[in-house]
Amino acid sequence: MRVIAVLNQKGGAGKTTIATHLARALQLAGHKVLLIDSDPQGSARDWAAVNPEAQPLPVVGIDRPTIERDLKSIAPHDFVVIDGAPQAADLAISAIKAAHLVIIPVQPSPYDIWAASDLVDLVKQRIEVTDGALRAVFVVSRHIAGTKLGAEITEALEGYGLPVLATKVGQRVAFPGTAAKGTTVMDADPTSDAAAEIRALADEVIALLN
Repeated sequence: MRVIAVLNQKGGAGKTTIATHLARALQLAGHKVLLIDSDPQGSARDWAAVNPEAQPLPVVGIDRPTIERDLKSIAPHDFVVIDGAPQAADLAISAIKAAHLVIIPVQPSPYDIWAASDLVDLVKQRIEVTDGALRAVFVVSRHIAGTKLGAEITEALEGYGLPVLATKVGQRVAFPGTAAKGTTVMDADPTSDAAAEIRALADEVIALLN
């Protein structure tokens, strides 16, 4: 069972969008996947509750700092994706301890780059404790195509000493539009650019964990 934690202690980074879509993409690729909502606000649980009868992705809430222990009592899955909580260091630490891979979504904004500093410190501490067993990467979220910001943010993030995924998740109306219906861009329009981005993200993640 491989655990992926999608974390950013700053709100509005597209964390839940990436967690829900990544989990669904992994499921559509044939894997058994569980999505854990560790945010007390329950955004992923709200998403799943919009249309529960048609929701193929199992979602459970664990919004207490015992994630790494609670996972031991959950039935095995190929992948567990954790939607992390913003502004909650104890929950972030618990998710980091449970994870094999931490994905940090960052918007193309200097404020978001600066705000990642504390989380990067927590992740690097865990990487050191586990002797490199934990992996961590950035993903550029809410990227606007045709701007220089994508290249600039990649260069800035590389200064933290963590890899930046090649896949960028765009700023697209399809993401909030499908969220409002409790679904994903892969289900709504599998041939869309948005769906292709998410599949590319899932492919990168699988390659990293293999």
